Amino acid sequence: MNAPLYHLQNVTQSHGGRVVLDIPALDIPGGAIVGVTGPNGSGKTTLLRLLAFLDRPTGGEVRFQGRPSLGRERELRRRVTLLVQNPYLLRRSVRGNVAYGLKVRGIGNIREKTDQALAAVGLDPARFADRARHELSGGEAQRVALASRLAFEPTVLLLDEPTASLDGVSAELVRQAALDARDRLETSLVVVSHDIGWLTEVSDAVLAMQSGRIVETMR
Repeated sequence: MNAPLYHLQNVTQSHGGRVVLDIPALDIPGGAIVGVTGPNGSGKTTLLRLLAFLDRPTGGEVRFQGRPSLGRERELRRRVTLLVQNPYLLRRSVRGNVAYGLKVRGIGNIREKTDQALAAVGLDPARFADRARHELSGGEAQRVALASRLAFEPTVLLLDEPTASLDGVSAELVRQAALDARDRLETSLVVVSHDIGWLTEVSDAVLAMQSGRIVETMR
């Protein structure tokens, strides 16, 4: 049997002496879209930051593809990317924003990959590639930020409230892009959202969190 993509064992996270995350055991399979929901302060974003290898847990172990992640965080951050709720776009064109991660990682075929990523989020490269960030609507900017992550075909894409400020059309385009990333790029996704209807439609399973704990798994 293949190891799960992530395996968390006795993971805790504390802030200011207060335990904000307590997960005795959690397996996240590869090739899946896993949703996470729960009220504000339930530990959702804290969990995402651990899965993104931006923070280390106070206690316990996070394993990635069967291996301990401790000491490998910098390496793993090249394969795992987090899109925050209010992403920042660089002061360059849409194409420049999407191409940035490719250049940093030394990945070729930049124009082809940026065009594919823009198309995947419903932005026609011929119309949008040369636009500046101030020429974009909020929904378009959010999708450019998503395209910038999709362009380098990450092993894992973590999304924190990706539809919070989007209209219905943009939210549907994000859902389609997430499914395309899983099916075409073989990217695994973990998606945090308060929109349980949207989250259920896009996810293979949904974890419900409360007070730093996973209290239910819905499939």
